[in-house]
Order: sequence, then structure tokens, then C-alpha cells
Amino acid sequence: MDQTAATGKPPGAGTVRDRLTVPVLAYGGILMAVMQTVVVPLLPDLPRLTGAPAGTVSWMVTATLLSGAVLTPVLGRAGDMYGKRRVLMAALALMTLGSVLCALTSDIALLIAARTLSGAAAAVVPLSISVLRDELPPERRGSAVALMSSTVGIGAALGLPLAAVIVQYADWHTMFWVTSALGAAGVTLVWWAVRESPVREPGRFDVPGTLGLAAGLVCLLLGVSQGGQWGWGSPRVTGLFAGAAVVLALWSWQQLRAEQPLVDLRLVARPRVGLSHGAALLAGFAFYANTLVTAQLVQAPEATGYGLGLSIVATGLCLLPSGVVMLLLSPVSARISAARGPRVTLALGAAVIAAGYAVRIADSRDLWMIIAGATVVATGTTLAYSALPTLILRAVPAGQTASANGVNVLMRTIGQAGSSAAVAAVLVHHTGLAGGVLVPTLHGYQLAFAMAGAVALLAAATALCIPGDAAQDLADGPEPVRHGTRGARDGAMEGA
Repeated sequence: MDQTAATGKPPGAGTVRDRLTVPVLAYGGILMAVMQTVVVPLLPDLPRLTGAPAGTVSWMVTATLLSGAVLTPVLGRAGDMYGKRRVLMAALALMTLGSVLCALTSDIALLIAARTLSGAAAAVVPLSISVLRDELPPERRGSAVALMSSTVGIGAALGLPLAAVIVQYADWHTMFWVTSALGAAGVTLVWWAVRESPVREPGRFDVPGTLGLAAGLVCLLLGVSQGGQWGWGSPRVTGLFAGAAVVLALWSWQQLRAEQPLVDLRLVARPRVGLSHGAALLAGFAFYANTLVTAQLVQAPEATGYGLGLSIVATGLCLLPSGVVMLLLSPVSARISAARGPRVTLALGAAVIAAGYAVRIADSRDLWMIIAGATVVATGTTLAYSALPTLILRAVPAGQTASANGVNVLMRTIGQAGSSAAVAAVLVHHTGLAGGVLVPTLHGYQLAFAMAGAVALLAAATALCIPGDAAQDLADGPEPVRHGTRGARDGAMEGA
């Protein structure tokens, strides 16, 4: 008799390998966030190290943002079709390859291309969350998904001080050799500890939809990320926004008529899914301002009257408590979602984010208050980010979880890009001289906090508009196509 049919468990369930599935996937999520932040301490020195102008060097960040935004929904859809473990390993391998190339060169063109490859890691979290839905029993799934969602903030908090220490005490290429080794370990661990999910949605990959989405997102995010530098009213930026509007409109038309679309827009139109995506965009905007502004504020010179003049290493250490809080609170978030529903958790998290910004506005001169305010924001982010994938998992068929969570992560990315542009615009318009150097004023920082707090409150209101958890839009949806010998066990898990 088949072992799965007899026991209701996959072969080898309960082994060390199975017990390490969640930690290994969490490691991949943390690694993804680390890879997105490690280049930040290098940015001031890269013009000297590469011989390239500062505007060109900034593309090491922009390229990763753009490729991550494009590849997240694409790789999510590929995971639903061809196997989530397989695509997850491919994403980590591309990230590792990008890191190796960065370690081997000082040519800015190759560095930008390598960082573009590393953007594939943005798909790690939605793919991992989909694996957790397919592989874990319901009683373990909530806490595991919450932890996976929190890895974004945990990795960001760890990546900055790690990179700063390496850059300060070793050759800058060493940082990329370290991340290459961590990436190779991630690929190996996923291959060893993660089983391939039997849940599939086979079909033909939507190549026209992929190209259309890529073109539209590149135009949109390029305009948002470069608007401050090129000028918001410049022909380049207005042309990019106009191009994004036209391309995305045509893409939507194509998706609604495709038999097997890259993104199921009819599913997105359901209030339970669409409002969750809208809340993700707003939460991403609100969260990202905390990291951006905190790093700048504590490094501002003391001559400003509010700055602390901290080094990049000390700045990174200021963000460490936020990462620790996110790690510790992820199980709490899961328990709140289990008791009250994820939309309540999302609304509560967004409200806590707003409260954190209120603390930042009240006092941004004392280091302990800055850390306290940033930690409160991180607390709210943990609750909000942990609830978002749970909302998506409850609202879409099992065969579309990776692609749907990929779109949700994409909305967060767009929100973060918008936050970066908005914060930069606010600070540029509120500057003053300190020691002969033009720097943002404290009032400018407080306005940025107020803006992020207001967006957080809007996210809370959006969360409360999401239909209640009893309204399972797809509870009676069709059983997805399953491959392998574990269909009986996974069928029992379908309604989660």
C-alpha cells in the first residue's frame, strides 16, 4: 500500500529534513533581504572605486528594484506551473550568480548587470509562502507564513551592519564573496530540505503577458525612482509615465482575453484579493520610510542641531532591535490572525506603524527615542506583513498561491519605490545649511514621518474594508491539479 495513502503523510515526514523546511525557507527570505541592502554602505565610495559618476552608480540599486519587480510575479507564475521548489532554487541561483559576478569585477556596467540578476531573489518569499501552504498542516502554517513574511525586515536589519563592517575592515569585493557563499548554501539547503510541492496549475506560459508586464513596470518604476534626479516634469519622466499607462492598459486588455493569463485580473478584481493588494502597496510605502529616514537622520552631522553624526556601522546597529522584534513577534502575529482574522491583524499592524511615526515626530533628537520609534514601526510592520500573505492564501486557489503572492509582493515593491521618491521630494524641499553643507532640516524629517503615518492609517482603513474571513471567496473552488504521491494529504489541506 502507498505510504501516503496509509498514513496521510508524505514519505519521510518527521525527519530532520522535514523539520528544517521552515528554517531553510526563512534563511532564504533573510538572505534575499540582505542581498537588497548590502550595497547601500558602498554607494558613497563606489564612484571612486569604479570610476563611474554617482548617477550611474545609483543604478546598482535601481536595477535590482526593477528586475525584482518584474521577476516576482513572473517567477511566481512559473512556480505554480512548473514546481515551486524548482523555481525557488533557480531564483536563489540567479542571486548567487549575480553576487559572484560582483565579486569578480569593478566595471560598473558588469556590476549593474550582476545586480539585475540578483533581483530574481525578490521572488523567494512568495514562492516559499506557497510551499508552506502546500506542505505544512494547518496548525503549523500560520506561524510559518508569519515568520516567512517577517524575514524581509529581519534581513534588512541584519544586512546593513553586516555590509558596513565588511566594507570598513576588508576589501569591498569581500562582501560579495561572503554573500556568494551564503547564496550557494541557500541553494544547497533548499535542494536538501524542501520537497517539491505537488500542487500545480499546468498550461502554456503567457509570454506576451510577461513582456507586457515587464515593459509597463519598467516604465512605471523607472519614472518613480528617477523622477527626483531627472525632474518630475521632464520629458523623460512624463514620457515614462505615459508609456506605463498605455502599456499596462494594453496588458490588462490582453490578460482579460488570455486563456491562461500571467495574472488573473478577474481574481484580482475580487474585493478580498484586490483590497489586500491595495493594502500591501500602502503598507510598503509606510514601512519603507522608516528605514530610509532613520539611516539619514542618525548620520546627519551634529552641527544640524539634531543629527548624531553616527558611522554607517553604528547606524546599522541602531536598526538591529527592529530586526530582533520582527523575529520575536512573528508567532504573536500568527496567533492574532488565528484568533481575530488576518484583516484585523493587518489593520492593527498599520495602526501601530502610525503610532511609531507619532513617536518619531515627538522626539527625533535622542538616540534611544529614535530606536524606540523605529522599533514600534517595525512591530507594526511585522503584524501587517505577516497578515498579508495569509489573506491571499485564504482568497485564491491553491494552484495560484505563488503568482498571487508574487503580485502582492510586487505591490509592496511599488509602494516602497513610491515611498523612496516621496521622502526624497520632501527632504529636498526642506533643507538648510549646517557647517557649510546643505542638509535636510528636522522639520523635513518630521513631515516625512507624518506622510508615512498618514499612509499607514489609510492602510488600516483599507484593511478593515476587506470582506470578513468567513467570506471565503473560493472555498468551493475546483481542486487543483496535483502531481506525485501526496495528493490525498494535500487535498485535505486545500480549504485553508
